[in-house]
Amino acid sequence: MNTEKSFIPLNIAVLTISDTRTEEEDTSGKTLAERLTKAGHSVAEKKIVADDIYQIRAVISKWIADPDVNAVVSTGGTGVTGRDGTPEAIAPLLDKQLDGFGEVFRMLSYEEIKTSTIQSRAIAGVANATYIFCLPGSSGACRTGWDKLIQDQLDYRTRPCNLVQLMPRLLEK
Repeated sequence: MNTEKSFIPLNIAVLTISDTRTEEEDTSGKTLAERLTKAGHSVAEKKIVADDIYQIRAVISKWIADPDVNAVVSTGGTGVTGRDGTPEAIAPLLDKQLDGFGEVFRMLSYEEIKTSTIQSRAIAGVANATYIFCLPGSSGACRTGWDKLIQDQLDYRTRPCNLVQLMPRLLEK
């Protein structure tokens, strides 16, 4: 961490993907919103959407088209059941996929849940200069993903490098 550099707050949207959760029961979305706010960022918007690839794409597409949204963190729909469709919804929208995100997330998750981590299809990437991170639906996965991976990459002071420092170059041709 380079404390000589100033923190750059981002506008981050939070999407919970669930067929059953309500705002009151959305502990994972609340966990993400609380953690990103505590880190100094702003919640651009927070929504819950059904686990339906077209509904997910509609919300994410709106956010990646909004120049005021710097990043999106979603929770849910990354498993292997018939209704889990977050990776299928998000992958076609990405300009570039960050393959290392899923790999490192599963490595970190393995420390906590052992081989159950293979059920996670967590992904991340960038679309129209907006970073997108897709985490599993449990609050524990959200804590792991934010605390041990996303938070540092969305902090301009993180060294040797971070995703924030690349933001001015994301739309280069």
